[in-house]
Amino acid sequence: MTLYDNHNRPLTYVRLAVTDRCNLRCFYCMPAEGIQYLPKRELLTFEEIKRTIALLARLGISKVRLTGGEPFVRMDLMRLIRNLVEIPGVNDLHITTNGVLTAPHVAELKRLGIASVNLSLDTLDAERFKLITRRAEFGPVMRTLELLLKHDIPTKINAVVMEGKNIDDILPLVQLTQQHAVDVRFIEEMPFNGEGSHYPTLHWNYARILSYLKEHHPGLYKIPDPANATATEYAVPGYKGTVGIIAAFSRTFCGTCNRIRITAQGTLKTCLYDEGVLDIRQLLRSGASDDVITEKLLQAFRQRPKDGFEAEASRSNHLPAHESMSTIGG
Repeated sequence: MTLYDNHNRPLTYVRLAVTDRCNLRCFYCMPAEGIQYLPKRELLTFEEIKRTIALLARLGISKVRLTGGEPFVRMDLMRLIRNLVEIPGVNDLHITTNGVLTAPHVAELKRLGIASVNLSLDTLDAERFKLITRRAEFGPVMRTLELLLKHDIPTKINAVVMEGKNIDDILPLVQLTQQHAVDVRFIEEMPFNGEGSHYPTLHWNYARILSYLKEHHPGLYKIPDPANATATEYAVPGYKGTVGIIAAFSRTFCGTCNRIRITAQGTLKTCLYDEGVLDIRQLLRSGASDDVITEKLLQAFRQRPKDGFEAEASRSNHLPAHESMSTIGG
């Protein structure tokens, strides 16, 4: 079956955060001192996650992405992954990770048939990595990238473009696509760092990123975007990989958005910019039947905002600046 929202957009994809904790302190994600993490009892248990994903799969959600925080900070994550890949209707299981703790699990991820891994990597310079993430973990992250490529797991590198931080890394990251079949995606910085936006105006928006890429790679050409893609995709002639730009703050892709989010505490978000529209954890722990939970989910999907601007305008505080991406689910 195909599940649709009230704007006749198919819903096929859920991003589920397994934890709000992270072992990095990235400039664009949270303050240097970190955030107030949720007590363990407030996180969805593995059993609750499995039940939720099974219910969504019956409705037509076929793609699942595990996020955090950093998912591999969650103890025994591989046990959860082994269970999720067995759920009927879950055709593709993906993971977004910062790569610090991922390397020891890459071989098993390959055996389990993980569809892809998104690796957060904003720089190829060890010192800049330390400045951006506030941690000296560049070596383990690059080891993870090496193993993902070795095991031929489809890999996307997510790089947030930050003025004054990593502009010098844009071209070296593009160069990775010359010899490797990776998709390097440049992302507009969003105001979800627990502090508010760093800039009065977003100078490095998708248009400027594209202009910069074309200036240095005049042959850059447009390639077809996958259905419901958040990134606009390009390639450099003769290069094995691709280059994408995600207009995360400009929100140009809302019209084809097929994804929902579930935070680590079980809050359903039908848009990144909303405040959360359903407390799934409360339903699960109150003894609600599968039928009741399913109907509540369908009600939420029938009231989905048309885009991120409408979702943001409906918030009680109208500004998401106090939130961290680690809390929301990357």
